[in-house]
Amino acid sequence: MPTTPITAGARSAEEQRHATVRAARDVADDLAADAIARDQAGLPPIDEKARLCEAGLLAALTPPGPGRGVDWSTGCAVIRAIAAADSSVGAVLARHYVHAWSGRFYSAHHQATALEEESQRKHWLWTGSVRAPAPDDDTSAPDLTLRPRDTGHLLSGRRPVDTAVTVADQIVLDAVCTMTGEILVVRIPRSARGVTVEPAHDRLGQRVAGAGEIVLDRVTVTPGQLLGRRPHDEESAAPFTALAEPALRLALCHVALGIVEGALTEARDLTRGGHARSLPGEDPDLLLTYGELASAAQTATAVVHRATAVMGRALDAGSHLDAEEPASVAALVATAETVTSKAALEITTRVLELADAPGLDRFWRNARALTAHHPVTRRLRSIGEHYLNGSHRAVAAAFH
Repeated sequence: MPTTPITAGARSAEEQRHATVRAARDVADDLAADAIARDQAGLPPIDEKARLCEAGLLAALTPPGPGRGVDWSTGCAVIRAIAAADSSVGAVLARHYVHAWSGRFYSAHHQATALEEESQRKHWLWTGSVRAPAPDDDTSAPDLTLRPRDTGHLLSGRRPVDTAVTVADQIVLDAVCTMTGEILVVRIPRSARGVTVEPAHDRLGQRVAGAGEIVLDRVTVTPGQLLGRRPHDEESAAPFTALAEPALRLALCHVALGIVEGALTEARDLTRGGHARSLPGEDPDLLLTYGELASAAQTATAVVHRATAVMGRALDAGSHLDAEEPASVAALVATAETVTSKAALEITTRVLELADAPGLDRFWRNARALTAHHPVTRRLRSIGEHYLNGSHRAVAAAFH
């Protein structure tokens, strides 16, 4: 495989950043070579995980610390590069990176540091599903429960997980404590006794993401696996904890940007190679269409980059984050989601009109699978509320 593993050593943060991005581009080239065949097969991402691990990307995409991890902007650049080649693998990496921050989002600093060092050392792949705070009138029974025991808890229930649940090393989940009613966030080793997974089959898109439903039967949760508490509502969340969900949503925006980039690049190459429905350079309508699509892609990129920069500064602030800042960050993330969702669906639909080649439809299917269950209306209303009323609440979640 034409990748260069990222090795630890005495290198500057800038050198580490460049090495990580170079490794991501090598992996992306490798994934692009057989992307259509793997999409058609729709198998669990066992081989894809091995490629990411061999290139050092699982170890590299952890929160930044002395001699380890990458900053938020670099992590998102890596996600986007991988997603342009294969958005299923991009989504796996996006959720891995954000869930690797779980120690910082939910637990004490010393516990987070030890967890991140172990994750890097063992090349863990992370995934998970932590629910957003429910509306006040939500009285539904919890799908996951934690029953206290003498030491630790027993976790039971079942929940869908969108990526890598079939191959991940650590799975982050929230569950309701049956004794106190608190919502606790835990990490569960995939290999733990009592954990089984029912893989999702015949998906429309994102077929190689390793989605499925995790089933937990009295799984032991030790005190060391308890990360912390998830607030019942948005208002009671600590400022840094409130970044957890918009961070995941923003990372997935970079997956959508990768889909856009991959679709446009492949359509352009096919057009230049004579697979276009019209001859390039001879049809002004064809040039107009590419101009419109390229402009839409650049607009989405600009909006996402702005949100990425603001999120990066908020994450760097850590415990010093201003209490009002998460709502502003979430508003920018919601705007980025709205723009990228529209751009991804429009561009991947229209490229099918530009070129005629097998496999080009996978971009539309992947964009549809990534955005189908996240309605724009709620996001726009929340953006409007924040703009008009200066609401301090986090802007409504779109990705659960």
